[in-house]
Amino acid sequence: MKNILLIAASILLSAGVHAATPRVIAHRGYWNTEGSAKNSIRALIKADSIGCWGSEFDVWMTADSVLVINHDAEIEGLNIEHSTAAEVCSHRLADGENVPTLEQFLTIAKNLNLRLVCEIKTHDSRSNEKACIERTLAMFKHFGLEDRVEYVTFSRNGLIQLIASVPAGTSVQYPAGDYIPEQMKAFNGNGLNYRCKKLRKEPELIKRCHDLGISVKAWKILGTEDLRWCIEHGVDFITSDSPETHLHELKKIVEP
Repeated sequence: MKNILLIAASILLSAGVHAATPRVIAHRGYWNTEGSAKNSIRALIKADSIGCWGSEFDVWMTADSVLVINHDAEIEGLNIEHSTAAEVCSHRLADGENVPTLEQFLTIAKNLNLRLVCEIKTHDSRSNEKACIERTLAMFKHFGLEDRVEYVTFSRNGLIQLIASVPAGTSVQYPAGDYIPEQMKAFNGNGLNYRCKKLRKEPELIKRCHDLGISVKAWKILGTEDLRWCIEHGVDFITSDSPETHLHELKKIVEP
């Protein structure tokens, strides 16, 4: 049955049934390769080098108001939001780099080609989160990168603040999965970011988003079957921990 479904998907693809080929975003950069690490500057550069459409990364604000890049709220027991930048950035990533600041990250990114998918993390303090968003937007403006960034947040408050604050046309996405497309449209949001598993259970969400002018991202793409399903159902973007593999598979599927 699985093979029959894959053959059917290929026939549909060759017939031009699908709306678009999804674009590939490297999740925390292209870290799943030799000499790289999650949310490192090297992972950003590697994502650009293999032709990813974008690279996702995570932003926190330290106790002394410095923006740093890391996924988790803590590094080896050190809480980022309640620690100084010097304390946070003294830690080394798996590739030997120190934890980067957003300023260091964007200094490199401005000379690359890919888009920047900036996830602003949900802080313990709402006032800290608000300040983090304000400082992050100002940093992208300072580097002249406002036209190459889109924002992601799991925070409901952060979502509303971002939508109200970003330049017109900037994509703001919400990946928590508890808002339906019609709610996002009511907020003037233009992007929903769902787990692929959820989309496969509720594929009608994709059409509802597209009918409202909202883009759809799928994350946790687990293999070729997920990828084919996303193509078949018109998903706009996929976020991948193995972007080189998925770029290669995508090319084979779309350009047989």
